[in-house]
Amino acid sequence: MMAFSACIGFGLFLQSGKVIYMAGPGLAIVAFLLASSVMWSVIACLGEMTALFPVPGPLFEFPGRYIDEAVGYATGWISWFAWTVIISAELLAVSQLWKFRFDEQYLRDVGYPEKELGWDTYGYSPAVWVFIFLILIGVINLLPVRQYGQIEYIFGVIKIFFISGLIVFNVILSAVQRVPVPNNNHFWTWNKPYGFASDEFIVHPSHDANPGVVIKGSPGQFLALWTGITTAFFSFVGFETIAITAPENKDLEKHETIKLATKKLTMRITVLYLLCTFAGGLNVPRDDPNLINIDINSVRAGQNSIYVLAAVRNHLRAFPSIFNGFFIFSATTCAINSLYNSSRLLHALASIPEAWPLWAQSWRRRLERTTSRGVPLGTVTVSWCFGLIAFLCIKPYPSVVLGRITNNAVISELISYTVICLSYIIFYHRIKDAAEDHTLENRHAYNRDDKQYPYRTHGQLFRAYYGLSFSVLFILFNNWRAFVHPFSIPDFIASYIGIVVFFALIAAYHVKSDGWNPLKWKRNASMQIQRPPPKVVVPGRRRGHLELPNPKEPMWNEENFKATVNFIWHWLK
Repeated sequence: MMAFSACIGFGLFLQSGKVIYMAGPGLAIVAFLLASSVMWSVIACLGEMTALFPVPGPLFEFPGRYIDEAVGYATGWISWFAWTVIISAELLAVSQLWKFRFDEQYLRDVGYPEKELGWDTYGYSPAVWVFIFLILIGVINLLPVRQYGQIEYIFGVIKIFFISGLIVFNVILSAVQRVPVPNNNHFWTWNKPYGFASDEFIVHPSHDANPGVVIKGSPGQFLALWTGITTAFFSFVGFETIAITAPENKDLEKHETIKLATKKLTMRITVLYLLCTFAGGLNVPRDDPNLINIDINSVRAGQNSIYVLAAVRNHLRAFPSIFNGFFIFSATTCAINSLYNSSRLLHALASIPEAWPLWAQSWRRRLERTTSRGVPLGTVTVSWCFGLIAFLCIKPYPSVVLGRITNNAVISELISYTVICLSYIIFYHRIKDAAEDHTLENRHAYNRDDKQYPYRTHGQLFRAYYGLSFSVLFILFNNWRAFVHPFSIPDFIASYIGIVVFFALIAAYHVKSDGWNPLKWKRNASMQIQRPPPKVVVPGRRRGHLELPNPKEPMWNEENFKATVNFIWHWLK
């Protein structure tokens, strides 16, 4: 539930309309589906390794073990920085969401019953909201670990119910058709003149009479789909929370937390995102003025959300404000989770002296400490300070700043996902050899076909290559539009500086250990599979599998029936 809450920030609610505008309602669903397939591949790689070895800092520990120590440390630092950037991105989104106000001309055009629709907070300085919510997320992260986890569970439940209600709400609006639509068709947004997919792709949308570079036909549809995928992917960032929380989790051998959480999160995120995008696209055409006005590189306020627009176009009074209020709640809780993730990553890095320069060892020792309630106070404070970046909201174009921040965070996370998939490929062959090594006493613990193996999925090696390939493509071509005239230096830097920083960190660690001559740099990968000892699940306790106590008896046998109900409950709760 913490991972689910981390994923549901402002991405789904504010970005899905942008994807529909770029690609069309049908291709938008395809874009979210393809983005979720990458998440499905990466999370399974990370989940299997973490279920077998629940180590602190798995995002950098496994790359350090199986690829190279320098790669692991570099991955840890850019992952930590990505999460601190996401804190500021979510707070920037909160400050934008308080600027909730519709243009009067738009309200007249759609026949809204009121002349005005918006909040009185529109004129407030966005810095006020950043300050208030920055204090709030810091205080919640200082709570004892157990209480923090309980609050996150509540946040996740609220979000699941809201998204489910949002889907039902939009389906009902489409069914009752409160306002006239072309040809009285429930799929009017999917038919001409709108269509399943967009007819063209405007590379740099603007208000000018000349739209600039416009790509039509199949190439335009493909580029619209690709841009939609990269835009949608921000909505999936956060699933690695499952692995980050592993060292603070319950008894993993008994509860199989990693396996169940990984599978549940994949199913919930994929199904809810696809249904939410589909339902929203039934009520708002892709040429709605509030969608057209969205710059692809920016993230706007609630009046640009397709779900708010659906309520406004159907002349509903209270719902737009309710939805915008929930978007603020959602972005705030996501920022809370982002601070948790960044602080735990930094705390894990603080436990490794080799990851720090000699002059920073005293700082490292201070960051390694925790309170009696398990809170790493130092790393929470340091990560929280990066939330001050959100005060960029006072700049003239905060929505563009927010868009660039999210682009930068996504690239950093994609680098991490690429490294995770590559780590898994090496890990897969390493444990396969260990399972066949008769000199190892516990070789059965590495056998993926053994019933005590904590978590495995079919075709996982293929999924690792799939996640690796797509992550690399996303990194290289995430913002291909920056190269199209007019060339945008800020967009280019925001999208690709993370790659330079990643390789610079790797080089710095090799200089530290091997000297300045690159020809003498050596790969340092321990391939460790003994520490910590691999987790195995006690037979008869598999919560994710249906094991009937009396297999020869019918299903309605009392003990078999209880086991079946217990199995269903574990997957639903």
